[in-house]
Amino acid sequence: MREEFLDPGVGDPIADHAEVGLRPQALAEFVGQGEIKEHLAIVLEAARRRDQALDHLLFAGPPGLGKTTLAGIIATELGVELHITSGPALERAGDLASILTKLGEGDVLFIDEIHRLSRSVEEILYPAMEDFQLDIVVGKGPAASSIRLTMAPFTLVGATTRTGMITGPLRDRFGYVGRLDYYTDEELRDIVVRAAGIWDVSIDLDGAGEIARRSRGTPRIANRLLRRVRDFAEVRSDGRIDAGVAREGLAVFGVDDLGLDKVDRAVLRAMCVQFGGGPVGLSTVAIGVGEQPETVEDVHEPFLIQLGMIARTPRGRIALPAAYQHLGLAVPGGTLPDQPTLLD
Repeated sequence: MREEFLDPGVGDPIADHAEVGLRPQALAEFVGQGEIKEHLAIVLEAARRRDQALDHLLFAGPPGLGKTTLAGIIATELGVELHITSGPALERAGDLASILTKLGEGDVLFIDEIHRLSRSVEEILYPAMEDFQLDIVVGKGPAASSIRLTMAPFTLVGATTRTGMITGPLRDRFGYVGRLDYYTDEELRDIVVRAAGIWDVSIDLDGAGEIARRSRGTPRIANRLLRRVRDFAEVRSDGRIDAGVAREGLAVFGVDDLGLDKVDRAVLRAMCVQFGGGPVGLSTVAIGVGEQPETVEDVHEPFLIQLGMIARTPRGRIALPAAYQHLGLAVPGGTLPDQPTLLD
């Protein structure tokens, strides 16, 4: 259940064929992210007028918000080829060098999870980004020599879910850094309606809104929830999706009114019931729900914190009143449980 609805985005999302068909091909078709769209429209038009390669771009933000889609749109708008890879896939400097030497004039190279590049690969990338030159070491030992190759100008588009993990020298070489924000319910509803049209699914605005409201502000999750509700509607109903069918389908797949799944609720219940509201350590919570600490910290906690249900403190995690209310439990004493003070 967790992987279905809360894809951490570590892998290459373009491998999901169902999502590939949903990706808009033009900037005008892209829903949401109004500020970034305006900035991209300006820099794209400027690059076309100068007949030059677009400056290097870095997109930051949580997984599933459209970073890969924007890279594809940029390549399409410029009429060039898109080359896709990821930081973990580039293990050696030679891996990156083989890709860079194949780039054509003005091509777009998209590197997902760019913060996970190794230091040796990053060193090769610096002169390529600044001077469009590639340093290759030939031979080993005392006989080794360095050859500098000149490359065709290209555009590097990087995507990261952790901006703080990108080294300063690499971050400073990007001409534009844009952060993608979570989507509103109205924007997600439009995305669901568009996806339903592509998949030939009968859905009304209320049904689309019900799915959008539980999608955690993330288009990728909205599209996946739509696929599950579509399956439910075809098997348990007449194939049409309205608000009632959407609520029933999402309930069957364990997604509640706020978009929380089974593991999210298990984390809340463990903190509120098993550990008395906290403070409790991350490892203890993870053991209590049978998950890895990294999964709880990176996948489940951020959304629960955004909803104001839990908080991270120097002494550990604590459950807030909203967590008790969502679980239908009484808030102990009507106050926050055992909060630390400035003197702790």
